[in-house]
Amino acid sequence: MAPSGGRLVGVDLARALALAGMVVAHVGAVPQTVAWSDPSTWSAVVNGRSSALFALLAGVSVALVTGRTRPFAPPAMAAARIRLVVRAVLLVALGVLLVALGTSVAVILPTYGALFLLVVPVLRCPRSVLLSFAAGAVALSVPVALATAALFAHADAATAQFGRTYPVLTFLGFLLVGLAVGRSDLPARRTQMLLVVMGTALAVAAYTVGAVVAPVDPAVAVVTGVPSADGATGPSAVVQEWLSPRAHSSSVVDVLGSTGVAVAVLGACLLLTERRARLARIVWPAVAVGSMPLSVYALHIVAIAVLAHTLGPTEGPAVAASFLLGAVLVAVLWRHRFRRGPLEMLLAAATAGPR
Repeated sequence: MAPSGGRLVGVDLARALALAGMVVAHVGAVPQTVAWSDPSTWSAVVNGRSSALFALLAGVSVALVTGRTRPFAPPAMAAARIRLVVRAVLLVALGVLLVALGTSVAVILPTYGALFLLVVPVLRCPRSVLLSFAAGAVALSVPVALATAALFAHADAATAQFGRTYPVLTFLGFLLVGLAVGRSDLPARRTQMLLVVMGTALAVAAYTVGAVVAPVDPAVAVVTGVPSADGATGPSAVVQEWLSPRAHSSSVVDVLGSTGVAVAVLGACLLLTERRARLARIVWPAVAVGSMPLSVYALHIVAIAVLAHTLGPTEGPAVAASFLLGAVLVAVLWRHRFRRGPLEMLLAAATAGPR
């Protein structure tokens, strides 16, 4: 599914940052939480926020391929919906195959497929409605995550990843915000500035509230995707579950803060590259990575599986740097000859429909 109109380089750059963050989170041996007084923990900023950015950009992509600021009329939208359903099914299938490799990575693709199916009915909704649905998803994230936590306590890896690590309702909020953002005039400088300012303000406000009223205790072991009481009891536990800034906790603060970061990063990437040919050329290697996100994502999980089989579990900053360098080299060499990544070409062929 190719975007209607010219490609937005800033979106590809933002995707590259999301991919880089996820790779670092997977193989960089980063700490669980950030303590701003300890620089050695700062790499933990990638936890949760990278996957949130990835999901928000998926929503932007859906908007770009379904009419941008003016959603397709019903006949064209019906065809777009069919393509999106096919894409969703293929993403789930690919995700299941990657999970079957048995790595320690929680694969996000099955959740992605479910999200694409869920947004099919709302593709023609105005931005205000999309944001209202996103707000509802945020409000329901905590109670749904708590209510379903027991269902995944003894689940296998694939089920736990799908329902707990990347909870569908929480990530639906990210995707809906991305869909609403994608319906905006993204090439306009005013829009880009608004994204940076509003995203930054939302992130600062959310994380400030969380740090003040529900500070994270790094010593407390938690389950990813489940709101944590951080050892508190009674009313304090409720406050922690709803307002903890802990990454991947599905709390209101976590979801709003991660959304703000994602929106601000997208705006900044668009500001850096749109109508700035020189800067766009400088960051082109990263843009190449972001232009084939599915291929790079799948390849890095395959590489993790191969390394684990041959060398055993391998993590650390040097490993993460090697993965990132390898991703850039593969993407640059591939894009030198092809416009799309290999998996992107297969998806495009599968969703092209009759000609």
